[in-house]
This record gives sequence, structure tokens and C-alpha cells, in this order.
Amino acid sequence: MSILGTRVERREDPRLLTAGGTYVDDLREPELNGALHVTFVRSPLAHARITEIDTEEARALPGVLGVFTGTDVDLPAFPPDGGISGPPPAAMERPHLARDVVRYVGEPVVAVVTETRAQGEDAAEAVSIDYDPLDAVVDVDDALRDEVLLFPDAGTNVTGTSGELDDSLFDGCEVVVRKQIENQRVAAAPLEVRTAACAWSGDKVTLWLSNQNAQSCRDALMANLGLPQEQVRVITPDVGGGFGAKIGVEQEAALLAFLAKRVGRPVKWVESRSENLVAMTHGRAQRQVVTIGGRRDGTVLAYQLDIVQDVGAYPRMGAFLPLFTRFMVSGVYDIPQVRSRARAVVTNTTPIGAYRGAGRPEATAAIERAMDLFAAEIGVDPAEVRRRNLVRPEQFPYDTPGGMTYDTGEYVKGLDAVLEAADYQALREEQAKRRAEGSPRQLGIGLASYVEITAPNNTEGETGHVEIRPDGSVLVLTGSSPHGQGHWTSYAMLVSDQLGIDLDKIEVVHGDTDLIPEGVGTMGSRSLQLGGSAVHRAAVDVKDKARKLAAELIEIDEADLELAEGRWQVRGTPNVSLSWAELAAKAEGGLAADVRFTEDRPTFPFGSHLAVVEVDTETGKVDYLRHVTVDDAGVIINPVLTEGQRHGGIAQGAAQALLEEVTYDADGNPQNANLADYAFITAAELPSFELLTMETPTTLNPLGVKGIGEAGTIGATPAVQNAVVDAVAHLGVRHIDMPTTPEKVWRAINEDR
Repeated sequence: MSILGTRVERREDPRLLTAGGTYVDDLREPELNGALHVTFVRSPLAHARITEIDTEEARALPGVLGVFTGTDVDLPAFPPDGGISGPPPAAMERPHLARDVVRYVGEPVVAVVTETRAQGEDAAEAVSIDYDPLDAVVDVDDALRDEVLLFPDAGTNVTGTSGELDDSLFDGCEVVVRKQIENQRVAAAPLEVRTAACAWSGDKVTLWLSNQNAQSCRDALMANLGLPQEQVRVITPDVGGGFGAKIGVEQEAALLAFLAKRVGRPVKWVESRSENLVAMTHGRAQRQVVTIGGRRDGTVLAYQLDIVQDVGAYPRMGAFLPLFTRFMVSGVYDIPQVRSRARAVVTNTTPIGAYRGAGRPEATAAIERAMDLFAAEIGVDPAEVRRRNLVRPEQFPYDTPGGMTYDTGEYVKGLDAVLEAADYQALREEQAKRRAEGSPRQLGIGLASYVEITAPNNTEGETGHVEIRPDGSVLVLTGSSPHGQGHWTSYAMLVSDQLGIDLDKIEVVHGDTDLIPEGVGTMGSRSLQLGGSAVHRAAVDVKDKARKLAAELIEIDEADLELAEGRWQVRGTPNVSLSWAELAAKAEGGLAADVRFTEDRPTFPFGSHLAVVEVDTETGKVDYLRHVTVDDAGVIINPVLTEGQRHGGIAQGAAQALLEEVTYDADGNPQNANLADYAFITAAELPSFELLTMETPTTLNPLGVKGIGEAGTIGATPAVQNAVVDAVAHLGVRHIDMPTTPEKVWRAINEDR
């Protein structure tokens, strides 16, 4: 019986729960003995010229070994990241330390190197910086007007434009609904803040980094430092969460190599939580205008989405993310006419990067709100409107208006499963009863059907290495980089399934560019379908090599061999056998295989979510009562890991719908720069999620799997938002922007009344 598909407990957890994890701040490597601490002086203003920096007082303090400004750093600035219509203007480059102008609160201006962390705080406070304030641009509509330019040499705040709109799509529609909606800015806020440590050994630099892709970080460092690959090593120990915000190397971390070289000692940087909330990349931040039209029977004929993406002060991954929104613009629906346009603009705010889903949740949030707005306008149940317009199974592979080809899907089946499990009819009856009674506590039922793209960078593939050690244990090397997902467990299961070796004898290693020079990392829910497939293929190759070698050693035909209980034996004659250790000892050059696995195109998981909330119409308070989901990611390798990813994603998605938002005042000052002001969701606000199982395999990889890591954030957010709006729809409310806080709900009720 195969181990795949069974509930194997995470192999990572005993160590994490007993000895604890080893994060960058925990490292006690010999190379880091005597490491100094780096503290950054960050801008308190959103937009200003730097007129003077006085570091004399700071340099004179005890324990200070160096104070560095932008003029001291002789490294090239980071060029703008990829945009939606080619590279953003070159003038929008990002310096390691601000030189002439600061562009957001939290931008690093000065780096202080001290013996202790406390000395660093004191020295940072002693640095005196004079600023000449400039007008700040915070709102994306203001940024589009180009009246205040963040980069005058660029001549515009627009980093790129993609797509065109066409209102003639809606000619002939019986009903047309248009609405501006906000997909608000949120903070990734991982449990482990950004951390890095750096040491030189001769002409080679090693950076220990909390990140999601060691090899890409190494490549960025090589380019920035002007060093060849053999002189740069990146090591990723345990990582306490990433959610996309730890993709790539940060400017602060990249600067450590320069600082360590200058002071002649290893250095370490650990940011504070307040720094993390203002300086780590944020997510989402799209203003969207949805237009949807169709017939009164519920048939949708046309849909258009206009996107303005806030990319923050510097074009980073946020400048590219609207393309993913455009790719997935039509969601799970077969709509004859679809158009979309995206514009990306810089503002005097923290830069935007990837955040769990990265552009795909924004597309789903838009179309799922549009479907509810359309259903409300024509007076048809939102479940029926969805069912009527879903792509049917016989249409796969399905070419979308966004230029994607969906591989497989059972969208109607998924929606019906959720409706049945939740007893949708009974919920609607209870809702009607409360409305008739005029109860102050109204029931809301929200639906969302979604499809997402996973492993969008499929052609880069992923690497896997499987090697039988002399003692018969297995070493697995992977270019995929976990930060909580359970890669060790899933990859060990794949190897055990092929080789018959106990999980406890399989070691999975990641995140060391000297051991694994080639790899891509973890983002876009790519790990199992690419990294797992690479490991699986490598295990198959090792098995094939072992079969051939065993046949030669036993002197029989390969067809007469079988692998039973971890030993190669003559079929039906177990007393003639060879162990893995014996084969490894006899194999010339060792018993190992390396694979780089790529897919022809991405895969497209899908699902449906139903959320139930109760809204107090007198106060606006929302109680989150139920959440029922189907999240179909193809074949399930380990239900424990799948459920964990779904739980975490649903919680994050619901948190955006109900609570989370990063806000700024008109001058660009953050309004919630600590956890006292930034609202997190906790177990106390969450129901027990009702997870239904559905598996629609893909044919694009040998495992039949699709990604699952971001599904919850894609389906849950609009489902919960739709539920809140639905609870008060009978009072005339048609839309409430996220987060649906009590104040927003109360205002919507009273304004519409």
C-alpha cells in the first residue's frame, strides 16, 4: 500500500516543539563569533530632501564601530523590478541608503554598526538628519495626475500600463452594474521579522538569510557586489513565515556584505516589529472598477476590470502583480466579452511586494463582488448566477480571455458540494425569517468560486537530488525552500513511496547555495508540483539504477527482482536479497540522481467557499460563524499538510475581509505601525472551518498535483466580504469595502437608510 494520500504527521514538528527552530537570530555559527549589530536610522517623513546628516555624536558613543550614509556606499542601486509593460523608468532605482531624497516613512538613511544591539539603538538616536519636507502623494488617483513626482527625472509616477478598456462590450446588455472597490493594503507581518547575518572568509562572503529562495538571493547579491558565484554563499535556516514578502534579497540584507567588509567583522541585522510593519513590503493595494453586464435571467455577457496598482515608493514586485490580476480576470466564468486594463503608480508609501496569492486574490475579489452586485441588481440568487455562468467540465482545457489555458476543473461540482454541505436552503430560510422579524442580528451568506494559477514560473522548473548514503539512509536536496509548509514530510513521503525506506531514514536539505547551487525557491504555490515532481523523478531514477545494479550483482533478469520492505530480492525468494546500503557500497560513483523538472504550463487549482456571518445592525459588529470550502488542488499527497495550508489561508483571507488594513494620513504617515494598531485575527474570531475534499488531477506533472498554499486567501476573502454585505443587503446596502469593520458596516447601514 502506498504511503501517498495518508495522514502522515509532520516530521518537522518534534524538533520545532522540543528543541525549537534555528532562525537567523539563533545562529551560533563559528563564522559569526563576535558578530556586530547593524541598526538602521529610518526616515520619519514620507517625502523630503535630505539637507544634512550629522553623525559625529553617534560615532563618539561607546561600542560604535561605524556609521555609514548613502554617500559611503559604493554599491550600485537596485534597478526597478519588472513592470507590466516593460521595465519601469530607470530613474526609479532603489538605493541601499537614501542619498538626496526620502520617499516613504521607514526608508533606511543611515546604518550604524555597534558591539551590542542596545548600543545600536542609542547611536541611531544620536544621528541628526535635517530634512526639507516635500509634498507627499498617497492616493493612487493623485499619483496618476503626476502633479507631485516621486522621481522628477522619470517625468511620471506611472511605472507601466497594460491592456485597454472598451465600454462598447456592454451594448445590448439588459443590465449593467459598475462599482469602484478597494482591495486594501495589508502587512505580511510574518512571525519572524526580517533577519540576516553576514561573514567574510577571505574573498568569499556568506549570508544567512530568512528568505524563500536562497539561489535567487545569491544571484542578486552576485550582481550587486560584482562577485562570481563561487564567492557568494546564501544559507537559509528555519524561516518563521514569509507569505511572499521574503522573496528576494532586501536592500538592508544586501548592505550587510558591504558593512562586514568595511568593519572587518561579521555583522547581524534583526529588525524590530515596528520596523517590519513600515519597512517590509506590503501586499494587495489595488483600486478596482468593475463593470458587469448581462441578461435578467442571470447570464453574464460582458465583464470589464480597470485596475490601478499602488506599488509604493519604489517599483518592486508590486509593479508586476497586476499582470496576474489580468491573467485571471474572468475567474471561473465563461463570459463572452472580457476586457481589463492595469496601471501601476508609485506613491510615498512602503513598497508593495508579493503577498499570499500575489495578484490572483485581487482578480477573484473583483469578479466575485461583481457577480454579487449583478445578482442583487437582477434579483436572482447569487448561487444560481454563478452556476449559470461557470465553465463546464467538457470545455477543458479552457482558453481564457486573460490568455491562460486552464488544465482541468469541476467548477459546478465544487459549488454544489459546498451548497449541500452548508445546507444553503436552510440558511436562506433562516435569513428570511430574521429579516421578516426585523431582528437586530442579521444573517449573511457569502459565496465565492475561484480559480488560481500555481507555478506561474513553470518553465524555470525546480531541482531535486536523491542519494543513497553508505548506511542506507537517504539524502534529499531540493531547490524548493520551506517556511512552514512541511516540505520535509511531503518530499520524504515521495521518496519512501518509491524506495521503500522509512521516513525516519530520509533527510531533506534545502537553502544552502553551496550544497544546492541550482534552484528557484518557494513562491506561487509551486513547491510540490515542481519541487516534489523533481524529487519524485530523482527517486524513480535511483530506483531504476538500483534495480539494474541489483540484477547484475545477483545475476538475474531485472524483471525477476522486487523491492520488498526496503530490500531488493528475487521475486518469491526473500533469502536472496540486497539492502540499499549494500547497493550504495557497490555502485560506482554512488547511487544518486539529479533532476530539474519543468512543466509545459502552469496548473489551475479551483474551489468554492461559503461563509456565514451574523451582523449586529445596531453596532455594525460582525461575528464570523461558519466557513465551508472545497479547495481542489489535484491529487492530495498528505491530507495533514493540505488541511494546514487551507486553514492558514482561510484565516488570512478572512482577516483581510474583516480586520486588516495598513493606512496612511494625507502626509504619508503610517497610522498603524505596531501590533497595538494593526488588527490581526486570532482563534477567538475564527470558526472551525468545514473542509470538503475534492481531487481533480492535472496531467501536467507525474504526481497529478496542483498548488494549495494560497487557495484559502483567494477564496475566503470575497466569500466573507460578500457575507457581510449580504447580511445588510435588505437595508439597501450594496457594497462595503474591506476591511468590513464595525464602523464601516454601521456607516453603510445608516447612510443607505
